[in-house]
Amino acid sequence: MKLHHIAALAIVAMAGASAQAQPSQGVSKDTITLGSIQDLSGPLAGFGKQVRLGMMLRVDEANEQGGINGRKLDLKVEDSGYDPKKAVLAAQKLVNQDKIFMMIAHIGTAQNLAAMPVQFSKNVINFFPVTAAREMYEPFHKLKYSFAATYYDQIRLAAPKLIKEKGAKKICTIYQDDEFGLEVMRGGEAALKSIGMDFTEKTSYKRGATDFSSQVAKMKAADCDFVVLGTIIRETIGTIGESRKTGFSPTFLGSSAAYTDLIHKLGGKPMDGLYATMTVQHPYLDEASQPIRFWANKYKTKFNEDPTVFSVYGYNAVDSFIKAAQKAGPGLSTDSFIKAMDTMVIPPDMFGSAEGTFGPQKRLGSELSRLSQITDGKWKVVSDYVKP
Repeated sequence: MKLHHIAALAIVAMAGASAQAQPSQGVSKDTITLGSIQDLSGPLAGFGKQVRLGMMLRVDEANEQGGINGRKLDLKVEDSGYDPKKAVLAAQKLVNQDKIFMMIAHIGTAQNLAAMPVQFSKNVINFFPVTAAREMYEPFHKLKYSFAATYYDQIRLAAPKLIKEKGAKKICTIYQDDEFGLEVMRGGEAALKSIGMDFTEKTSYKRGATDFSSQVAKMKAADCDFVVLGTIIRETIGTIGESRKTGFSPTFLGSSAAYTDLIHKLGGKPMDGLYATMTVQHPYLDEASQPIRFWANKYKTKFNEDPTVFSVYGYNAVDSFIKAAQKAGPGLSTDSFIKAMDTMVIPPDMFGSAEGTFGPQKRLGSELSRLSQITDGKWKVVSDYVKP
């Protein structure tokens, strides 16, 4: 009887020990399984495809070099169509069926917010989502890591300097009537407050709007000489195009949501002069920087299309994951990864990202952005990082 009892205790003790040493899901002897949710069929499908290809490029590079501490990377991508409900289903599949170790570079604010509870219930980290919303690191959660300086901080830090430089007197804003647009507008309010000013005029539009003539007329009537744009692609082009037609020519400042080659590709010559905040550079094939040029051509050779800034977001997210996973060592688990991330300093890269630092209570790598301007149909970096 006693022997049975001792044997039973030993089995319980062994079970306890192995539970502690259990590796996290998605990490096997020779593979680390990563998951990502992209928009591959909805309104941001162009961006989603580019993030996916950027990630694939870095995954292939890592695997060609033998993987991370002997483990190859396996990247699984699901489509959300930019729909939060589909993002939940995609997260359930990746987390529960594919048993991913980590969710990486998931695109979209509402989509991330919908998917996070599914991940967090299984201790799966949300790593470097492709959105600049504050909710990607607030409120604090040990499984949240974000790289993107928020729309709020971008405008709050960049606007005062540019307003002073231009000697602007009447500042207006046009913004999308949702969380994204409001974040840009609030960043503008904080910027103006810091230099003792207020918005002269505020005007908004509903998501999906295509006509901005009444908003432009309103800002023109208010005699604005500086406009903060809480706009994305079509609305940026529409607002500036309408302004140029009516002879209204203030300084336009957008956020990183407007920092895409599509603005000058689709908007043409009238887009020259637009400023936007950004954190990484668009990789032109004829870029002056040799390393970016080399990278862009490598991407083009592999996927038969030009890379974009979204390709860089995907590439950099996987690159940062690799750096932290290497630091976590052979015993990779969610806990060892968090421990490694919490002492991580991610150095500036060839695309000009600011240094990212993380800590036990610091889940946003950097709040800094810098200014870029469209000159002769191309984005050119025009400022260094704007320190608070």
